[in-house]
Amino acid sequence: MQIITEPREMQAISEKLRLNRQLIGVVMTMGALHEGHLSLVRLARETAGIVILTLFVNPRQFGANEDLHRYPRPFEQDIALAKAAGVDYLFAPEASGIYPETFQTSLVCGTLADKFEGALRQGHFNGVATVVAKLLNITKPHIAVFGEKDAQQLAIIRRLVADLNIDVTIVGAPIVREENGLAVSSRNIYLTSGERSNASILCQGLQHAGTCIALNRRDLSAIAAEVDAMVRSVQGFIPDYVSFVDEETFEPADNAEQGREYRMIMAVRAGSVRLLDNAKFLCR
Repeated sequence: MQIITEPREMQAISEKLRLNRQLIGVVMTMGALHEGHLSLVRLARETAGIVILTLFVNPRQFGANEDLHRYPRPFEQDIALAKAAGVDYLFAPEASGIYPETFQTSLVCGTLADKFEGALRQGHFNGVATVVAKLLNITKPHIAVFGEKDAQQLAIIRRLVADLNIDVTIVGAPIVREENGLAVSSRNIYLTSGERSNASILCQGLQHAGTCIALNRRDLSAIAAEVDAMVRSVQGFIPDYVSFVDEETFEPADNAEQGREYRMIMAVRAGSVRLLDNAKFLCR
């Protein structure tokens, strides 16, 4: 595995790989690698000949009062995990390489980014879209793999690629969960043992929603309210939102139509940690 830190060097390597007819897959991360990230690497390995993993804590997607400076950065551990997972190139630039002093251009997302996470974290998705566009231009992949845990982010990246005619296939990868059902996340290390145990309520809420839909309930807003109440029943767990949404537009869905797919999304504060989770359901 080669470690590359300079954008121009990574770009030159990717261009050479393309000229040699190598199929490139990229996995973008902010480091603190865990099983969720490694599952993305495995999926990229299955679909591409060369795997590039980017490791960059993007300052432009953090708000003024968010956890940029305490975000975990176990670089040596990340190197070992990436190498063991079969990554060919680890691209780990400095912030000054991605955003030099002369940097002026940023992307602005549309209505897809105005709600839920976008409403709570002003400018967050603009920062995500900007860095994703830059990393796609630098790594020049044929395939880019993103986790479905950040469902709204994935929808925005799909929209970005379509709107800007970027020649890459976006692949969504299933959520990886801990034994109790908690979605794997780099921020889980900040949970207390009690919070980590109690966080199973998020997965239980999604399972409850699935049971309701399997029973042909169509009142999605009522189901979401039930799940919200389930989460609030756990001391210290406060939902920012629990909602069913349209898969593509992320508009809230109150009543289900037969034959359509909907995604339940939730963001929950557990102490000092925000937990995201979601699941997709087909209403038959």
